[in-house]
Amino acid sequence: MNYAAIVQSSLWALLRNKMRSALTVLGITIGIAAVICVVAIGKAGQTRVEQQLNALGDNLVWVEAGGRAVNGVRTGSHSAPTLTIGDALAIKAQVSLIKSVSPNVDGSTQVIYGNQNWYTQYRGVSPEYLDIKRWEIADGSPFSPDDVDHAADVCVIGRTVRNQLFGSASPIGQVIRVKDLPCKVIAVLAPKGLSVSGQDQDDTILMPYTTVQKKIKGVTWLDDILCSAVSQDAVKLAGQQAGAVLRDRHHLRAEEENDFNIRNPEDVIKAQLEASRTLSLLLIAIASISLLVGGIGIMNVMLVSVTERTREIGVRVAVGAPEIAIQLQFLGESVLLSLVGGAAGVVIGVVGSVVVGTALGWQMQVSVEAVLLAALFSVAVGVFFGYYPARKASLLDPIEALRYE
Repeated sequence: MNYAAIVQSSLWALLRNKMRSALTVLGITIGIAAVICVVAIGKAGQTRVEQQLNALGDNLVWVEAGGRAVNGVRTGSHSAPTLTIGDALAIKAQVSLIKSVSPNVDGSTQVIYGNQNWYTQYRGVSPEYLDIKRWEIADGSPFSPDDVDHAADVCVIGRTVRNQLFGSASPIGQVIRVKDLPCKVIAVLAPKGLSVSGQDQDDTILMPYTTVQKKIKGVTWLDDILCSAVSQDAVKLAGQQAGAVLRDRHHLRAEEENDFNIRNPEDVIKAQLEASRTLSLLLIAIASISLLVGGIGIMNVMLVSVTERTREIGVRVAVGAPEIAIQLQFLGESVLLSLVGGAAGVVIGVVGSVVVGTALGWQMQVSVEAVLLAALFSVAVGVFFGYYPARKASLLDPIEALRYE
């Protein structure tokens, strides 16, 4: 059987009705392009959420100072001095699922350099904070445990603070005033961008927590204790064990509420990630409907084609063409339509993904698997929806077909 001749005759048959063939192809093109775009956008969205999860920290366990219940009224987070450096040391020593701990004392103030000033947030932390938050140093060197022990007047600034105070000049070695305290800039943090809540994470200053306690806030307690669990799976249990240690240290009875809070910000992002995946699957399902519509369009066109070419089919059968040849001819036309539509859909889908990614500022990832799956699906649509018209054509009675007007 000459398959090249079948393909050639199928192509000529389609070209005889260019407009009808083009409109039929359009349905498959739109369906394939939609699937590829949706998959690419879904993957890009999931990647952004995963980056936010990673930016939260290294298996972050966040212990926040909590308010006590006063006459039945909760006074809120950070409203009572309930956490101390002793609590942080006890968590590190007694909770084996915690690998690193950093005290945290924070606040907001005006910072000044020369004739420039900027209102920003400062954090008093330990050197472990950078590892816990997975924060790299872009320039300079971070402060050391010795700086913490001696409450050194040094600081590490975020990119936003650097831009506002120094512009393009190097801030390393310069002295800025944090509140009324002169601080030497020893490093600049690598940019992190916006947090999940939309806050600029780079608008910050890091200092030894002892410096903040003694020279800026004049306190002995902590606002938070930031911890890093040994693994992602251990985060929840590590938080529970840290809570048990704090309850024991704070002498809380069984019926008393915690005077601290264990926060799990990663739960919010994981919920967003799951919602993103669910939405992607829903959009793919909706986009696939257009493929189904395109397939039905192919079937309708092929049925019309069989009706229009009844006499042609009768002549071919009369001169000895076997049923399989008739069937392959019409099936070939159907598959050719879907292949052309699939190829055009892949091109439009890839280009559309790039355009959408550029418009949104997202790093789009066109999935090779999605492209291959779309191509195979387009062939499957051609075979599935083209089989019935092809079968109908091959079963025509040659005598009746020759009499057909």
